[in-house]
Amino acid sequence: MADVAVLGASGYAGAIAASLLWRHPCFELKHVTARSEAGALLDEIHPRTRVPLILEDWDPGIQGQVDAALVCWPHGVSAPAVAALRERGVRVVDLSADFRLRDRAVYEDWYGAHGAPDLFGTAVYGLPELYREAVRDADLVANPGCYPTAALLGLAPLARAGAIGDVVIDAKSGVSGAGRSPTETTHFISADENMTPYKVERHRHTPEIEQELAALGAALPITFTPHLVPLAQGELVSSYVTPTVQLGERELADLYREAYDGEPWVEVALGPPGVLEVRDTNYCRVSVHRDDRTGRVLVFSAIDNLWKGAASQAVQNLNLMFGRDESEGLR
Repeated sequence: MADVAVLGASGYAGAIAASLLWRHPCFELKHVTARSEAGALLDEIHPRTRVPLILEDWDPGIQGQVDAALVCWPHGVSAPAVAALRERGVRVVDLSADFRLRDRAVYEDWYGAHGAPDLFGTAVYGLPELYREAVRDADLVANPGCYPTAALLGLAPLARAGAIGDVVIDAKSGVSGAGRSPTETTHFISADENMTPYKVERHRHTPEIEQELAALGAALPITFTPHLVPLAQGELVSSYVTPTVQLGERELADLYREAYDGEPWVEVALGPPGVLEVRDTNYCRVSVHRDDRTGRVLVFSAIDNLWKGAASQAVQNLNLMFGRDESEGLR
C-alpha cells in the first residue's frame, strides 16, 4: 500500500479523486487538504464521496510524508506545492496547467511567471494513451486538461498518419469545468437553458493541444472554441479536419480501430457519442466520419470532464507510476 495525499480535495475534481483513492485496493488515502474549508469533514462538503477525513491546511511537513500526492489546485498555486513535495521525494500527479507545457516562453505568454522554475520542463505529459511508458517511470506527471484530453484522443490517429491539414475544434463542457465558485457565466440563472461560447480569442488550452498535436506530427495552428452548456458535468468535442489525403470510411475506421485496439479506456463508436454514455467513468468515446460532400473528416469525442478530464485520469496515471494495472480502482 502506498500512502497518498490529495491537495485541493474540496474542489469537484479533488473530491472525486479522494473518493477513488479512498476505495482503491492499493493506495491508502492519508490526507486531504482545502485552502478555505480546513477543519470540515470532506463527506460533509461532498457527501457523495463518503470520505470521512478532515480537510487539513496545507503543510508540506505533514502532507509531504506520503509516497504520492495528487495536487488539484489551479495553475500558479500548484507549482510551489509541487516543488515542496518533490523536495521530500513525493511522487506527484499535478492537475493544474503548471507543468503541461514544455516551452517556457509559451507558458509565460499564456500564464505568466512560473511558480517553480527549477522544475519546469521535468514533467511527463500524463495522457496514458500517448505516453504510457514515460508515465511509468515518472516522478512528476502533468495531468492533461479536459479539453485537450478529448481533442487529442480524437485527433491522435489522424495526426500520426500525417493527415491533418487544418482543424477546427468545437468543444462543449458542463459548468463544473469552471470549479465550485460561481461566476456570472456559470451561475444557474445564466447557464440554464443557455449555451455560450467563451474565451473565443484566447483559451489557455490552445497551446497545450497544439504542443501535443505537433509531437504527433501535426504542427499547425488550430481554431479552438469552447462553449458552456447547461450540464453539471460532461464534455463533447467536435473536430472538423481538412485532411491532407483523402481517406474513405473504411480507411478511417481501420485507422481508429488499430490506434485504440486494446486501449482499456478508449471506445471507438459507430455513431456520434453522447456525454451520458461516459458520465462518471474514465472512458473516452470516439467516432470518426467522412463528409463526402466537403471531403472533411469529422471526429467526435465524449468524456466526463471531471473524470477522464481530471480525477480518474490522475488515478490512472498514479496506477502506472506505481506499477499497478492502470485500470485498478476505476471500474
